[in-house]
Amino acid sequence: MRLPLRFSLYLLFLLLPCVAQAQADVPVGARAAALGNAAVTLHDLWALSNNIAGIADLKQPEVGAYVENRFGVRAFTTVALEAVYPTGKYGSYGLSLSRFGDELYSRQSVGLGVAHKLGQFSLGAKAEVWQIAVKGYGSRKAVTLSAGLQAEVIPDLYFGAYAYNLNQAKLADFEDERLPTIMKAGLAYRPYKKLLLAIETEKNIDYDADFKAGLEYTLLDDNLVLRTGFSTLTNKATFGIGFRARQLQVDYAFGSTTLLGQSHHLSLSYQFEKSK
Repeated sequence: MRLPLRFSLYLLFLLLPCVAQAQADVPVGARAAALGNAAVTLHDLWALSNNIAGIADLKQPEVGAYVENRFGVRAFTTVALEAVYPTGKYGSYGLSLSRFGDELYSRQSVGLGVAHKLGQFSLGAKAEVWQIAVKGYGSRKAVTLSAGLQAEVIPDLYFGAYAYNLNQAKLADFEDERLPTIMKAGLAYRPYKKLLLAIETEKNIDYDADFKAGLEYTLLDDNLVLRTGFSTLTNKATFGIGFRARQLQVDYAFGSTTLLGQSHHLSLSYQFEKSK
């Protein structure tokens, strides 16, 4: 959907808090979106962006694509590509690419991450190069450093923590403009095989804390999954579904806020068979 320049700028300022949070560290993957983005404990391909420690549990190479649209506005679209290669003894390595925005305002990133499993603990670190561009004002680049931890506290109870932009990367000297620094911590519990409960607290140092929770229930011999979640800071309720066909995983999520409108999330991932 193309919007006139004046209306696009008005909408941008109207939704500025939302855009500011979306400038960097956007949770990736329709699974995470359906769980209200309570994803800090999850170990899947999308952990490459949600908590780098989570890729340490992957056993096979995997690639995926993700697209998200907020409020039906083309300018608020995120596209991401991710790939993870687990080596076993030497940890798992990941590459991520993402883009948000349109010709008026955009942000792009390229990231490299590594994670390693040590007993019941998984540790990870990631570096990303960000480019923020505003039409008529040029662009700025910055590098962010992030780190994550996951652990199985007791059987079926998982803890996760993630710190994004530990170095407080600066975009400009004017008003000391920096990318957001965000801390997350949460728990996930699997009372039985088909049910997962997740809770998480996220704190952007410039905003109030956000409490998130999600529920995932598996049907049809692990091939079909139903999900739901919510976020207190955005008053957002989310719902989603996931389907696996052999090595292909397809996930969709739908979110709604009372004021801003709806969002749609779609991700596809493919798991390769690791050569012996």
